[in-house]
Amino acid sequence: MVNAAGNQSYGSDVKIALEKVWGYMDHASGQRLTAGMDDMLTALMRYKELDVTDAALALLHGLSPATADRLLRRIRERTGLKGKSTTKPGTLLKRNIPIRLGTEWEENKPGFVEIDLVAHCGDTASGDYLNTLDVTDIFTGWTETQTVINKAQRHVFAALRDIEGRLPFPLLGIDSDNGSEFINDELYRYCMGRGICFTRSRPYMKNDSCHVEQKNWHVVRRNIGYDRYEGQRALCIMNKYYELLRLFTNFFLPQTKLIGKSRDGAHVHKYYEIPKTPYQRVLQTDSIPGETKAKLNSILASLNPAQLKRDMLLLQDSLWQLGIPNGR
Repeated sequence: MVNAAGNQSYGSDVKIALEKVWGYMDHASGQRLTAGMDDMLTALMRYKELDVTDAALALLHGLSPATADRLLRRIRERTGLKGKSTTKPGTLLKRNIPIRLGTEWEENKPGFVEIDLVAHCGDTASGDYLNTLDVTDIFTGWTETQTVINKAQRHVFAALRDIEGRLPFPLLGIDSDNGSEFINDELYRYCMGRGICFTRSRPYMKNDSCHVEQKNWHVVRRNIGYDRYEGQRALCIMNKYYELLRLFTNFFLPQTKLIGKSRDGAHVHKYYEIPKTPYQRVLQTDSIPGETKAKLNSILASLNPAQLKRDMLLLQDSLWQLGIPNGR
């Protein structure tokens, strides 16, 4: 509908549907929301999670980022801790594992990942507690997470092997921090034997691993929180949650990507690529085989984002009941 001023006006049906999609997409900005709108609407309509007219659907597909932000302004206004560091620098093999300077990596292709552990220790790092292994691909933003019972090298290495098997591209490079759970002979030998480039960040320089550090917050902390978790039951529930979260994050949540910077005196201007989901970036990569892309398309067609959210909330509730708010 066009109002008297000649501008497009949006009825309550469009606004209600937009708010519902915005909720499913973790309250994304207008830019990220509209970038992922087509795949999200297609999936919701396929599973009859949205009941809107063809006219309203066309308006939703055609929303600009600015218009989406304007329509969501009121609900945004109504909806209105730092984690404990537990990684200690390791010394084994440091001389053999170079600090990443950027020259060793081809960041214009998938397969070069940053890895990190997120501790679920609450307020105390004593005893055994769960940790999340976070693996983030720099080029596509594809993120995989898996919980381990503690920081023992064998558990972390086994989880990394599991994650490698789930990636839709071969693993070409690994960049870690200096913790002994990563800087160890087992992982070093594995990378050397497979021709995987293995580098490490500078000690105590979190910006060196900015991609995975960002996911530590957006993917892990926002969904799991800061409570302490221990034992096999919490481990099982958390990994079931991550099985669903990986699908939702990689297929339905567009991500921004920095593509350049320029300096004008004291001001630094940053330039970003149009937001895309990791799935979309994989599809647009020439080096990915057509068979892999067809498999990803089939997975997307089978996903109901609304049902994923409902299942995730149930698992989240079960997990939070096991959390120990103040450690021991």
